[in-house]
Amino acid sequence: VIRPEPCCVCGSRIRFGKTAIKCCQCQLLLHTKCREQCPSICTPRSHHHAWPREGVLADFAPSTPPLVPALVVQCVTEVETRGLTETGLYRVPGAEQLVREWKRKLLRAGGALPALRSVTDIHVVCGVLKDFLRGLEEPLVTFSLHPAFLRAADIPDDAARDTALRHVVSKLPPANRDTLAFLMLHLLRVSHSPDCKMDVLNLSRVFGPTLVGHSSANPTPLAIMEDTPRQSKVVAHLLSLPPDFWRGFVETEQENLVP
Repeated sequence: VIRPEPCCVCGSRIRFGKTAIKCCQCQLLLHTKCREQCPSICTPRSHHHAWPREGVLADFAPSTPPLVPALVVQCVTEVETRGLTETGLYRVPGAEQLVREWKRKLLRAGGALPALRSVTDIHVVCGVLKDFLRGLEEPLVTFSLHPAFLRAADIPDDAARDTALRHVVSKLPPANRDTLAFLMLHLLRVSHSPDCKMDVLNLSRVFGPTLVGHSSANPTPLAIMEDTPRQSKVVAHLLSLPPDFWRGFVETEQENLVP
């Protein structure tokens, strides 16, 4: 396993470097120890349901702008309502079992999401958001634009780098672009909270692998090693862009941003 993913039988995450079993037909992934509990009949994935358990970001987005999935809006709203005084927001892990349970609940619920107020630990809500973004079939910056984001972040001149990043952000699919903008504004608010002790550098380290990822679904160990420091660099530079740039994508129509 290169990219940690949950076992489809027991639900626990299969860690980096571990051996796993994967079905070449339906892509079901499981621990070797869970093989006996695996369903014997293969059920190929359907890509036509309205709210999939996994897919690309656009599969979860509403039909009218801003194209930010309801799950993302609800998690962010909950975090900003009662989490901006929590130290280590997004860095401190939530209980893995609760994160899995709530992610499953939200994905099964589809559009009408259950309230997250009953989740006592705000770190669990943060974990659900990160796990949802990690579980997408491709990262928010997309496989095809991944090299362009890395190249833009490497430009030494500040003004030229900002121009290049704005340009590549504008090339993203609308749902990815709107969601990235929504998350950047949220992370800037987190970085400005003195209680959280999560500055731009800390947040970029946490969200680099999640938002930027790699240029393919199965990167080589060498690509993982080379990409990791550059991922956080991309997020740090995206967070350095002016908030008004990001607001331009999500403040055109507010109706979908009310959970």
